[in-house]
Amino acid sequence: MERQDRTKYKMAQSIKGLMAHMPLDRITVKDIVADCGLTRQTFYRNFRDKYDLVNWYFEKLVQQSFEEMGVSLTLREGLTKKFEFIRAERVFFTCAFGSSDYNSLMKYDYDYIYNFYRNILQKKQEKPLDGDVDFLLRMYCHGSIQMTVEWVHTGMKREPEEMAGLLIQALPEKLNKLLSFLEEEG
Repeated sequence: MERQDRTKYKMAQSIKGLMAHMPLDRITVKDIVADCGLTRQTFYRNFRDKYDLVNWYFEKLVQQSFEEMGVSLTLREGLTKKFEFIRAERVFFTCAFGSSDYNSLMKYDYDYIYNFYRNILQKKQEKPLDGDVDFLLRMYCHGSIQMTVEWVHTGMKREPEEMAGLLIQALPEKLNKLLSFLEEEG
């Protein structure tokens, strides 16, 4: 692991520890750097703000399961893996999804999954998404994020496999047909 990544992970561990005791919106950059023994200058060399740090850490967690989707993982397996790491990082996600800042994890997660699905659909169709498909995709991604946040804030009672199955069942028919190749074994 490169030195810069080690520094970023050190800050991520710090914010995770702080999130166990206070809401994300109340944590300051000063708190983060004091906790991990780094300077504000080091923080701002790596991140725009605390939300950028949270989003970076989220991307590191989710990146592998989404990159493997359709290659070595099916859609169901990739989504299950996502819910498993959300559950494993319960404190982090409960706090991170509690923020309503303009740069919040909810917005970042929406943008991440929307762009992920849009890119694979455009690649498969070899053209930009038509307006109806884009509308359905945006609606589905908003609903998916909202249900994920609700799952986190209500104690993660459903099993990850069940959540993945429900999100697949919720796919609009047109999207389901277009994404069906992701359900085949990679």
